[in-house]
Amino acid sequence: MMSHNKFRSGIVTRATWQEKESNVTPQSVFKQRRQIIQALGLGAIATSIPGAVHAGIFDVFDSAPPTQALQPLQYVKSPNAEDQILTPFDKVTSHNNFYEFGTAKSDPAENSQQFNTKPWQLVIDGEVDKPVTIDIDDLMARFPLEERIYRLRCVEAWSMVIPWIGIPLASILRMVAPNSQAKYVAFETLFDPEQMPGQKHRLMGGGIQYPYVEGLTIAEAMNPLTLLSVGLYGKTLPPQNGAPIRLVVPWKYGFKSIKSIVRIRLTSTQPPTTWSQLAANEYGFFANVNPMVDHPRWSQATERRIDAGGLFSARRIETQMFNGYGEQVADLYSNIDLKRFY
Repeated sequence: MMSHNKFRSGIVTRATWQEKESNVTPQSVFKQRRQIIQALGLGAIATSIPGAVHAGIFDVFDSAPPTQALQPLQYVKSPNAEDQILTPFDKVTSHNNFYEFGTAKSDPAENSQQFNTKPWQLVIDGEVDKPVTIDIDDLMARFPLEERIYRLRCVEAWSMVIPWIGIPLASILRMVAPNSQAKYVAFETLFDPEQMPGQKHRLMGGGIQYPYVEGLTIAEAMNPLTLLSVGLYGKTLPPQNGAPIRLVVPWKYGFKSIKSIVRIRLTSTQPPTTWSQLAANEYGFFANVNPMVDHPRWSQATERRIDAGGLFSARRIETQMFNGYGEQVADLYSNIDLKRFY
């Protein structure tokens, strides 16, 4: 069991990035998604890219999703969490983009409940002095787990606030000792079409090429905010949320936070990323939340913070540069034109 005195003092006191739970998305948004969409005659939103990829801002209602039996975790709680209203579990687990299990928001919860995450090994290699293949349970035993309450801003212009549990990525990368050639960090999702039906459906067609891959610069990966999450709401991750281990980069659009990771590889050159390969004019490598750079098909100036009343009562709020984490990350981009390199 971990205790506060084992952890860094910067987490014990309230950090400037720490989101108040009073801002966290409330519980019952998705109870009537299908009925409302059918009544409005909205259906799927067609787009110009393959694979039924869409903004999905109308797809925000659902009943409580099925989920595997989740295990409680021992972790260092967020400071001041006791006086905050936590984001409801049923919302975060029923409104998901995880195309390996389907393109509708409810598909991941419905199609992932037999997903087997035991055993699970994570390979960390590339430009490192100490490459390792480690079981997820051994990884979790080696590092103290901590709760991080972060805003999540989807590229589709909706947002949530989620209490993640995980390990700072920097701690894990220090374990493998990156060498001087390590400039980027590449991530790869499990490729298993038998368990992930979305992968099977796309093997012979266009659209997303699997396995899903993502990447960060080494500086982004080592930033204290970057988290490898193994849980949320005090328990292990549900499969629809990226079990057993996923990336969380809170100042970037949500698609950067790759799920169900099996490999982390440090590289000397910028790695390919799934959405940039699919539509480079829409999804750049950096994908920082930036209200001044619109998506080609919708504005990024505002977002819908999903609440208990659903889409039509959701607060329309102004999107913040770097999703509000500029104090912690803006210096990473001081020499980069973020309108050109989006």
